[in-house]
Amino acid sequence: MVYQSPAGARDLLPLDVAQKHWVEERLQQVFHRWGYHRIITSTLERLDTLMAGGAIQRSTVIQVQDREEELGLRPELTASIARTAVTRMAGATFPQRLYYNANVFCRTPDSSHNRQLEFYQTGVELLGSEGLLADAEVLLLLAECLNELGLHNWQLILGEAEITQSLLASFPASGRDRVRQAIAHLDRVTLETLPLSEDLRARALVMLDLRGHPADVLQKVTKLSLDAPQQAALHRLKSLVEILDRCFSVDSNQNSQNFPIILDLSMIRTFDYYTGIVFEVIGNAAIDNLTAQPQILGQGGRYDQLLGLYHPQGKTIPGVGFVLNTEDLQQALLSADRLPQATPASDWLVVARSPAAYAAAFAYAEKLRCTPGLRVEMDLGDRQPEEIRTYARQRRIQQIAWLKDDGSAEIETLKREQGRAGSKE
Repeated sequence: MVYQSPAGARDLLPLDVAQKHWVEERLQQVFHRWGYHRIITSTLERLDTLMAGGAIQRSTVIQVQDREEELGLRPELTASIARTAVTRMAGATFPQRLYYNANVFCRTPDSSHNRQLEFYQTGVELLGSEGLLADAEVLLLLAECLNELGLHNWQLILGEAEITQSLLASFPASGRDRVRQAIAHLDRVTLETLPLSEDLRARALVMLDLRGHPADVLQKVTKLSLDAPQQAALHRLKSLVEILDRCFSVDSNQNSQNFPIILDLSMIRTFDYYTGIVFEVIGNAAIDNLTAQPQILGQGGRYDQLLGLYHPQGKTIPGVGFVLNTEDLQQALLSADRLPQATPASDWLVVARSPAAYAAAFAYAEKLRCTPGLRVEMDLGDRQPEEIRTYARQRRIQQIAWLKDDGSAEIETLKREQGRAGSKE
């Protein structure tokens, strides 16, 4: 019998882990510079917690059998962090800047037998602040994360849920959901065939085309006879774009350029999770070593009503954040040749010349390990000296300490083989 991992799960081998760590470590450095602190929430959640925001369908949750309550594996982190913030962090000083890197579990509607069910995500939540500056911080933080990884060829698709939802409000309630779904899926054919008046059909088609350069889109949307709240939301969006352009810089010479934004007011989620800005970040990744293809690297937005659903007194606490899909980042970084190509090599191999030198070898290895960051292996015996040297060369270990019976050590330095792939760790 061959034992395999469950369908939809996969194992991460040492090189996979080294590459994943390379990504997470650099993102963590950025989060720390911006004053964010890591939070770890439970992998298991109650189903009512996961579905309270309306963003998660029961069918996507991998459920766990329990005799007392319905439990599920978290398919994302925002709901868990919202629950934690209002129940475990009562009395905390806001704003709270939180980040995470964790695995999540999600069953998609079209899941086949072998479709992946476990994913890794890294993200941030900025809780307790509403308005322009908080939105700008999160988007500028996202940009710095991507630039820190060396991903410069990316674009932000930016929408505004409040504007889009208010524009949809002019459609009859009986057909609004079909209009919403058609716009969400960029389905022009359906919009042209829905039973709408000519004015409403024209409005729906205009909404479908509210995508492009920010200045062009903002000009188009002003022609839709906006009411006062819509105009205020549009002004905030325009101000946000201006701040991002003024603050953004991507190259080592600090030459300023516009933030790479595509404004998309046709961006509609299929749920009412977000209340303000919504966005996706798009990058390129080679698929099977072929031409690079656009890929969603992350997404996020503002959710000012979500935390109130978990608060014991229903208190509203605003929030905004983003999530980056760690494995998609790895794929994009592999295409750009940015990731380690080998696991980190050990610095030393300690070898006992005879059984009488075992204790001395362990002691010598322990002394070496007192140097921070040094990797030290012990040879485990039953190999001839040349076999030991071959092993060391294969593992890219350059220093061998041969321990004698009296505890003294002979140090041998091996020459690095030419052309052998190294690590960028």
